[in-house]
Amino acid sequence: MIRRHPHVFSAAGDLSPEQVKALWAGIKQEEKSAKNAALRATCDADGERAGASPGGLLDDVPLALPGLTRTVKLQAKASCAGFDWTGARLVLEKIREETGEIEAAFDAGDPRAVEDEIGDLLFAVANLARHARADPEAAIRRANAKFERRFRFIENALAAIGKAPGDAALEEMEALWKIAKKCEK
Repeated sequence: MIRRHPHVFSAAGDLSPEQVKALWAGIKQEEKSAKNAALRATCDADGERAGASPGGLLDDVPLALPGLTRTVKLQAKASCAGFDWTGARLVLEKIREETGEIEAAFDAGDPRAVEDEIGDLLFAVANLARHARADPEAAIRRANAKFERRFRFIENALAAIGKAPGDAALEEMEALWKIAKKCEK
């Protein structure tokens, strides 16, 4: 307990939250290195152990996490090792770069490249959320709820005049969207 929490039990208690996180990451990395050394010591004659992995910094980020949550955790781990943007503005530049790469993939007519570039864009947006100390999962849930509210407004407004969204022109729905947006402010 004392070894894992020196910031509580020693003079290290004067650390900032960021310093505590860095200290904790270092302690966990030391434990992982010791565990991997023990695994290597028990390897068979071929130097292999069934199921063993090299034990990289990102290995303990669960695959089962939602995509954006896992992205933020991967980025936070890499950040502890010093692999990170120095500010949110640089991440915004990366986002602009990624949108340009999506356009180029569309222009090339390569659906796989478009999907890959969209993945890169989402990764960069999650990084921006991390730098802004925003939860991307919570942000997307709120955006989904906002979209649903506004689209329901469109549906209800159209129903009041005897129309369904499929019967309305895009321009008509866009005008109703703007009204819904104003009503929320």
